[in-house]
Amino acid sequence: MKSLLVPFYEHPADRPDAWDAVVAAASRLYGVVLNPADGPGTAPDPGFAAVAGRLRRAGVRVLGYTDTDYGRRPHADVVRDLLRHRDWYGADGAFLDQVCSGAGTLAHYRRLAEEARSAGAATVALNHGVHPDPGYAEFADLLVTFEGPWDAYRAAGIPSWTAAHPPERFCHLVYAAPPGARAGAAVHCVVPGTGAHPWGTLPHNLEPAR
Repeated sequence: MKSLLVPFYEHPADRPDAWDAVVAAASRLYGVVLNPADGPGTAPDPGFAAVAGRLRRAGVRVLGYTDTDYGRRPHADVVRDLLRHRDWYGADGAFLDQVCSGAGTLAHYRRLAEEARSAGAATVALNHGVHPDPGYAEFADLLVTFEGPWDAYRAAGIPSWTAAHPPERFCHLVYAAPPGARAGAAVHCVVPGTGAHPWGTLPHNLEPAR
């Protein structure tokens, strides 16, 4: 199974060796989250466009990163970013970040998921970072139900409702992890990075020697 969802937030010009390692791992990848500038940016970035093309040619899903600011970001701004990811980078999926987890925002995110699919996203991933209301599983392909450090991950539980869905519908993103640390979700990414920018590192077995 292709199990790695890699959110790698480094510019290809700064870490070409690391991006080479990501592309080389194509057979293991569920997908890659492309994040040029906390979203697509205000203009196309040639470096990210080139690496997105390499990923697509290798058969890897490219999920465009779009921040929703826990439902506070205007709908039109989110849709604009979805379209920019499609038009500038050929993204064939959407990774919506900072997604609410409660039932009160289900309609809001259902509408965003519909807009993402209208924009060409074959895969819609929602990053709640925690276990959300079960209703989100009705319209998203992938739910990120944990994002946080390894120490917190070891103590995290799993609600019973998830057993009603295939395991590949759920993802765990874990940082500050030691070598050999493994995630329990079918889709996952476990990296050594810490601090404010943990997703500037790759999983231990992908990260090139520096």
